[in-house]
Amino acid sequence: MEKELLQEDSQIIVIILIAIMVLLLMAVSLVLFFFFSRKKIIAAELEKANLELSHQKDLLHSTIETQEEERKRIAQDLHDAISAKLNVVSLSTNVLIDGKLNKEEQERTLQNILSVTTKTLESSRRLAHNLLPPILENFGLSAAIEELCDEFISSKKVNIEYAIEYNNLLPKRKELHIFRIIQELLNNSVRHGRAENVILKINDTNEHLEIEYVDNGKGFDITSVNKNKGIGLKNIESRVEILDGKLSYHSEVGNGATFNISAKKPQP
Repeated sequence: MEKELLQEDSQIIVIILIAIMVLLLMAVSLVLFFFFSRKKIIAAELEKANLELSHQKDLLHSTIETQEEERKRIAQDLHDAISAKLNVVSLSTNVLIDGKLNKEEQERTLQNILSVTTKTLESSRRLAHNLLPPILENFGLSAAIEELCDEFISSKKVNIEYAIEYNNLLPKRKELHIFRIIQELLNNSVRHGRAENVILKINDTNEHLEIEYVDNGKGFDITSVNKNKGIGLKNIESRVEILDGKLSYHSEVGNGATFNISAKKPQP
């Protein structure tokens, strides 16, 4: 009898030991599972952070590239529109100072100086307008875009149908980004797309400012553009990113281009 009790006790001890071993194995398995799961989660978070950092670097490079391109454009405008004309004024003035011209030649030279000076003033006003449109500062985004569209229409290079619904709820710095985006789109349509007609719609919703832009220009190949984006498209993408917005576009060679932009509005 005593022997049977000892056997039962031994069996119970074995069962308990087996149960403890199983529990230990389960505990170790759980620890390893959580360890490797956490490791995977950390790796995924690091990968996400690296992608975000890479995206921020790309955005920074794009923004710097855009700024440099704008500086070059301003420098070129200053040279072509102002510096060259002032050189003409300087030369004409020196000729007058020499006193070797007769009365009729003096009058023609003075008329030429007056004409060049007038054109230089117009060029400087246009350059200042391009840098910071005064109508945007004084009357808001809607008026600035209307004036921009009317300027393109009056140039006879393109016809623009526009409908603007905007309640002036964005900060001025964001309005300037939207203005520059529209300006870049119009410049691209005229210079590169050779478009004759443009449709521009701006709708103000509760949370977003929605922009739809369509032209009938020569279009472009999406695949090629995505691989090698020009400064104009990079400029637009950078500004949309700054606006915390979204950009989508579609185009086919010979069938124009469509751009849809959604800019997030600050909530009260």
